[in-house]
Amino acid sequence: MAISPTLDRFLAGMEYPATRDDLLREAARDGLPSNDLLTLSSLAEQSYGARWVIRRALASADPVPTPAMAAA
Repeated sequence: MAISPTLDRFLAGMEYPATRDDLLREAARDGLPSNDLLTLSSLAEQSYGARWVIRRALASADPVPTPAMAAA
């Protein structure tokens, strides 16, 4: 799954360790786009120790369905 530049910058600025819920809460507070929130919500419920761990988890995950994908 591709990580948007906005999400990548957000992950770089996060304090770790952080849980999926921590990431979602801070991303919503920072006003990240809904696609980025959907991407974060696809993460497993666990604690993440670094940005690279999240990037690796997202790279191996199935793509998050978007409205455009559902219409196809």
